[in-house]
Amino acid sequence: MKSFFKITFYTLVLLLSIKQYGQHHSEIKADLNIENKVLTIQQQITFFNQSNDTLKSIVLNDWNNAFSAKNTPLAKRFSDEFYRGFHLAKEEERGGTNNLIISDSNKMVLSWERPEKNPDLIEIKLGRILLPNQKIVLNLNYITKIPSDKFTKYGYNNSGTIHLKNWFLTPARFENHDFIRYSNTNLDDIANAYSSFEINLKTPNNFEVTSDLKSSLSTISDSFANYNLSGNSRADFNLIIEPKNHFESYKNNAVEVLTDLRNNKIEPIQKSIVIDRIVNFANELIGKYPHEKIVVSQTDYDRNPFYGLNQLPSFISPFTDEFLFEIKFLKTYLNEYLKKSLQLDPRKDNWIYDGLQVYAMMKYMDENHPNTKMMGTISNIRLLNSYNIANIGFNDQYSYLYMLMARKNLDQALGDSKNTLIKFNEQIASKYRSGLSIRFLDDYLQNETVPASIKQFYSLNLTQQVSRTNFETILKSNTDKNINWFFNTIINSRAIIDYKFSSVKKTQDSITFSVINKTETPIPIPVYGTKKGAVVFKQWLDIEECDSTFTFPRNGADKIVLNLKNEVPEFNLRNNWKKLDGFFPNNRPVKFVFLKDLEDPYYNQVLYVPSIYYNLYDGITPGLRLHNKTILDKPFTFDINPSYSTRSNNLSGSASFAVNQNYRNSTLFNVRYSISGSYFHYAQDASYLRLNPMVQLRIREPNFRDNRKQLILLRQVIVNREKSAFAMDNAPSSYSIFNARYVNTKTEVTNHFNFSSDIQISGKFGKINGEIEYRKLFENNRQINLRFYAGSFLYNKTESDFFSFATDRPTDYLFDYNYFGRSESTGFYSQQFIMAEGGFKSKMETPFANRWITSLNASVSIWNWIEIYGDVGFIKNKNQNKDFIFDSGIRLNLVTDYFELYFPVYSNRGWEITQNNYNEKVRFIITFSPKTLINLFNRKWF
Repeated sequence: MKSFFKITFYTLVLLLSIKQYGQHHSEIKADLNIENKVLTIQQQITFFNQSNDTLKSIVLNDWNNAFSAKNTPLAKRFSDEFYRGFHLAKEEERGGTNNLIISDSNKMVLSWERPEKNPDLIEIKLGRILLPNQKIVLNLNYITKIPSDKFTKYGYNNSGTIHLKNWFLTPARFENHDFIRYSNTNLDDIANAYSSFEINLKTPNNFEVTSDLKSSLSTISDSFANYNLSGNSRADFNLIIEPKNHFESYKNNAVEVLTDLRNNKIEPIQKSIVIDRIVNFANELIGKYPHEKIVVSQTDYDRNPFYGLNQLPSFISPFTDEFLFEIKFLKTYLNEYLKKSLQLDPRKDNWIYDGLQVYAMMKYMDENHPNTKMMGTISNIRLLNSYNIANIGFNDQYSYLYMLMARKNLDQALGDSKNTLIKFNEQIASKYRSGLSIRFLDDYLQNETVPASIKQFYSLNLTQQVSRTNFETILKSNTDKNINWFFNTIINSRAIIDYKFSSVKKTQDSITFSVINKTETPIPIPVYGTKKGAVVFKQWLDIEECDSTFTFPRNGADKIVLNLKNEVPEFNLRNNWKKLDGFFPNNRPVKFVFLKDLEDPYYNQVLYVPSIYYNLYDGITPGLRLHNKTILDKPFTFDINPSYSTRSNNLSGSASFAVNQNYRNSTLFNVRYSISGSYFHYAQDASYLRLNPMVQLRIREPNFRDNRKQLILLRQVIVNREKSAFAMDNAPSSYSIFNARYVNTKTEVTNHFNFSSDIQISGKFGKINGEIEYRKLFENNRQINLRFYAGSFLYNKTESDFFSFATDRPTDYLFDYNYFGRSESTGFYSQQFIMAEGGFKSKMETPFANRWITSLNASVSIWNWIEIYGDVGFIKNKNQNKDFIFDSGIRLNLVTDYFELYFPVYSNRGWEITQNNYNEKVRFIITFSPKTLINLFNRKWF
């Protein structure tokens, strides 16, 4: 036995020494020009061929060059997520790598190139082949332009601080006979090979340097200071340069922590206690941090905050200052700890980083703050006792935020590459589900199997590059249970989990029941028996047992519950319980909740919200909205909004009922069946009633990051209008129209394309139309907007223009548009503009076309949100020649589609700007709908 341990010890030492000897080495001499925000760098890379392959070229990561142009993968990612700041930034605010010269140890200049699709990588053509275990010395000279931190929070800021990230060239990770070629897309997943570093950094002498490398101030003069930094076995490191050092140092037996997390209300001794507790917790749960220092910065927290806490206004403090510091430090420390010590592929195996971080956070909360609620001290307010959101524990929020995406049918497989995840999944939902899944496996395997496996995996990682395969192998070796389902289903698929009880029989002493696997996903599930809320038994139902009948001792239970503590990230908890007493074993009482709440599986929630609506004829219309739309989407929703019209002094309102059906493995990912109705006034003396049964088919690309979305809409619009003495439109009082519509849209910051077609059929007319919209933001920050519209009647037996194509103001006979004064032909309300049909801003002499219409609408930006617009088109009416119409003017595009102003200048009517009553010619777009405005800000997440 002793000889075995000796062999093991010497083998481990040998492995460690091989790794230390064989890693790449980088010597960097960097001179900082603080005024121009550039680093002049001389670098020597000693590259060891650690593989068994013969190399003819070497790939270096040059991620700082991702900031050099508006068409890099980073720039495209910003555009894809609706961030305009990078595209509109000044040239000096962007970064890049310039004047690069590479030579070998014989001073022979080597040729290099940037791959067309990866401008932030450099491929060096070697002068000779590099055999396994051989090395080559590369000498590099280049200039690094530091970007502004407003893009990614890394870079320079206005206060003079520079937080450097990926600022130097370094060998890419080599795996499976090739270099990993990842571009910078603002995901913090650079795949660097492990290297040792020796850095000499020259800065102005009034700046101080903070790093997790070993550092010392070697020389200082009247103008400059020289810092020496060094470190081994590093894929990345922190380097912060600032006029005054804001980092505080906390040191225990394990590591020195440097942090500038903002919280001035916490005394240093309190911070020290919290930091010491978290450092020791991580070392005990995972393993000892392999380096002497670690940097936990406010910048890193701001990039990956604890969502929920970061959304709260500063004057709301549901948590103590100490707790806020603790949770922020815990999250940021674990992220840095894992990223700096685990040798995983940070893109393909990101779920392990995320899973271990969230799993550790949950365990920490269980051990140190077991009774803390998600809403903190707000949960102690008696008026909020009926709210489920005020009663759930702190760790329960992870499941709800994952479920937010699952219910939208937008969740993605945990094992998917990080760059394929949509933003909400990448930063929140997938991260949380990864932690929940590891916690689930821990609860199922028990006996400390998962914690022991994590420690073994971490230890193995210290001697070699590791992957998810190593993690899987270790977990399976530590249990006799079959856990293939965990990797096949939980990690590598987006299959959902949903169990429910079918039959339940009970006696005084026993319970017999069967469980149905609704989604046929083979996952174990726990069953609980409870008595007055207390657990009296718990039993895991294994895969092979599901859809079977079970008999357990009753132990006095009055309720049985599947997945009571939400150990399994399950899709629907509302069908997970059965009462054992009472005539209706699954009867949920109705609970009325004010404003909004989380879904409560034990109640039928009805939310009531005061509402207010306005149009010219109903006036201010207060109401009470009753609905069941909690934060999580539901298969069935209702929304009833009775209201009172203050101007007409009668009841009005709207109602809708909808059923959602999601398809998990199809581009047709959602079908919505609904019926809605509304009753309001369309004129001073006349009301309308609209009924709208509808089916919507929503199509999304298999690549969820693709912003292309398609919609097929089929509906029957039934309208009954009272006759009006004021609205002389000669329209029928009742009509019914079948409408089929197709929409195909793809939108981002720099490009927007939308195509739609529409057909309407009724007894009196049939019409068809199509519309193409295109918007382009050019590299010179000029924007062009183009829209082409064409429509024609298939047949037209009507006697008025109520159903005709409109040039400048549609009649909206389908009641789709939110007109404030839909029947007005003069005055302020008639100036409301809806971009539909002809889309002209000037009021034309011939406002309708009863045969066909074509129009082209265009606008071009001239400065910021000021644009020039122009519209041209042809219209055709019965028994008349076609007419050419046009207009032009100035557009103030303050918020596209939400707040715009149009000032006509010249049209068929001549120079409108010189005509009388010009103020009546100005058109406006104003949107008051909170949902519409919220969607404007939410689109970057989904």
